[in-house]
Amino acid sequence: MKIIIMGCGRVGEQVSLLMADEGHDVAVIDQDAAALDRLGPGFHGQKVKGVGFDRNVLLQAGIEEAEGFTSVSSSDNANIVAARIARNVFRVPRVVARLHNPRRAEIYRRLGLVTISSTTWGARRISELLTHTDFAPVMSFGSGELSLFAIEAPSHLVGRTVKDLTVPGELSVVAITREGRALMPTLGMEFASGDTMHLAALSTAMGTLKALLGLSGGA
Repeated sequence: MKIIIMGCGRVGEQVSLLMADEGHDVAVIDQDAAALDRLGPGFHGQKVKGVGFDRNVLLQAGIEEAEGFTSVSSSDNANIVAARIARNVFRVPRVVARLHNPRRAEIYRRLGLVTISSTTWGARRISELLTHTDFAPVMSFGSGELSLFAIEAPSHLVGRTVKDLTVPGELSVVAITREGRALMPTLGMEFASGDTMHLAALSTAMGTLKALLGLSGGA
């Protein structure tokens, strides 16, 4: 997959190395040659020095063949402009912009641009770790609005059904691991002792989840 990453700060560097290690064709754009040098000699992608929303720079990076584009520079304005050019001018099918300002991230998300607010995600993750230590999420989606949990079935749920732990639009059991095997649950499936329940839950449903699991409000 041809991927272009605009911005080679800490996040851009890590994304670039990760994508390259996974075998993708990666091009990294940054105005600072020193930032590109931090990728190290083991990086086999393309390094392009220049402004990430300049047409000629984007063409040099291979924007016309790109299947994915992400803007993760330190400037929200630059990230928005670059992402919109990639999506609207060059029709890159997958475009993601990292924004520090959560309000702007939400505004552009409503306009159809995929955005990630590291500020919002970080705040939600810290809150989760501080207040939901009995069931810290194994993965979060979007800016933390939806999380995936892996929880051993408590004794009071053994013999109860998946339907008893389902709240449409808020909470659902997406898988059950039983004796080393992953199962796709039906609403009528009963929980057994030793089951690991894999639950998807909205951040607004944490109180409901804790109540169904029998956890105290201060847990």
